[in-house]
Amino acid sequence: QLQPVESGGGLVQPGGSLRISCSDRGPSLYNYVFGWFRQAPGKGREGVACISDDGLHTVYADPVKGRFTISRDNAKNTVYLQMDNLRPEDSGTYFCASDPADYTRKGWCRASDFGAWGRGTQVTVSW
Repeated sequence: QLQPVESGGGLVQPGGSLRISCSDRGPSLYNYVFGWFRQAPGKGREGVACISDDGLHTVYADPVKGRFTISRDNAKNTVYLQMDNLRPEDSGTYFCASDPADYTRKGWCRASDFGAWGRGTQVTVSW
């Protein structure tokens, strides 16, 4: 079982960009699907993007399509979320999650399908 660790969060102005990372010191990332989820204060956790174990399939939530890009470098045991044209409503705690069961080919990116979770990294979009 992987134990994801997020990094790279911070404060950015609206319209700006930020890249957050998810790494694991345990087993190789091969054969694990990864997802990014976020939670704003007072709101539930929502899916942002997921990527298949081979990196060939990605799923994005409608609010981030065209602005966010999920990618992975299995050789570096790292998954990335590039966030461009950020908006204040993108603010929240971003969590990385992994699981051996991959449903991205079905177009699913659901928190309930992930068993291992990081502690999150804070992203704040504000002037």
